[in-house]
Amino acid sequence: MLLQKAKRKVRLTEYSHGSGCGCKITPAVLDAILKDSLTLPDDKLLIGNTHKDDAAVYALNDETAIISTTDFFMPIVDDAFTFGRIAATNAISDVFAMGGMPLMAISIFGWPVDKLPAEIGKQVVEGGRHACQEVGIQLAGGHSIDSPEPIFGLAVTGKVKIKHLKRNNTARAGNLLFLTKPLGIGILSTAQKKKIIALEHRKLAEQLMCQPNTLGMVLAEDSGVTAMTDVTGFGLGGHLLEMCEGAGLGARVDFAKLPILPAIKEYLAQGCSPGGAGRNFKSYGDKIANMSAEQQAIICDPQTSGGLLIAVAEASLNGFFAVCNKFDLKLESIGKFVSQDEQTKTIMLV
Repeated sequence: MLLQKAKRKVRLTEYSHGSGCGCKITPAVLDAILKDSLTLPDDKLLIGNTHKDDAAVYALNDETAIISTTDFFMPIVDDAFTFGRIAATNAISDVFAMGGMPLMAISIFGWPVDKLPAEIGKQVVEGGRHACQEVGIQLAGGHSIDSPEPIFGLAVTGKVKIKHLKRNNTARAGNLLFLTKPLGIGILSTAQKKKIIALEHRKLAEQLMCQPNTLGMVLAEDSGVTAMTDVTGFGLGGHLLEMCEGAGLGARVDFAKLPILPAIKEYLAQGCSPGGAGRNFKSYGDKIANMSAEQQAIICDPQTSGGLLIAVAEASLNGFFAVCNKFDLKLESIGKFVSQDEQTKTIMLV
């Protein structure tokens, strides 16, 4: 049976109940799980599980800190090599979102050995190794288990100068908001599982998910970049809420300026909103004002290897745009942060 599967084209998404970061536990449920977790005092642990940031950060000395993060999920695409690339790129992104430089990675690998050939599993790992080499690090080891569904991801170690560390809770009122990748990955992934996605849309989604967020490491030295995170399974709404609540601010988002993948509205009309979007809305939808049903599906859509969400001081825009231009990014502000007493909901669509 396994030999027969090796000879025919295997669709990995048929072997998982969820897709990519859409598998994430919602913010509300995660808060309940982590509430009152035992924490030990440690002055060198700059960021730990009492924060809602992208990674843990531990000070080695007064100048340098280590970044530690992990991320893994079930297949979001059918091709094994591409799945490995996406999962690895997504995991490494947390280091970039903190303004850090990745140093090495180890793999987290689960494989249904009674259902899928080892050769296909090898292609997944090779894809992960390729993504690591693309950002100049080694896949230095890992751990594997026999699991009911395919699982792949990385634990990544990075480093950062403490003075350049970027957090998700340090935005200031008046800062402009930027997003570096378009939204809609969860919707296109659902269209792929339904086998109705157009080839050009599938290729575009895969290309975006394999694109590393290296920009974050370069922006680390820009003091005008006041806060940063990456947009993944909680959707734009969830990750922006973390930025707002952490800083005690609100945000106004111009929906018309949001970068959105092509044909998203058509796929939504065909029922391609993933279950994760509905769970996200139930978790935090009451904190966002003025959303239509269509806007809700996009704002709450879980992203996999999504873009960076960046707060920038208005006086620093020239330097910010200069860095973006080096990455061939032409960005437009999607909104701004405001004081919390300026609006009734934490996030307002305008």
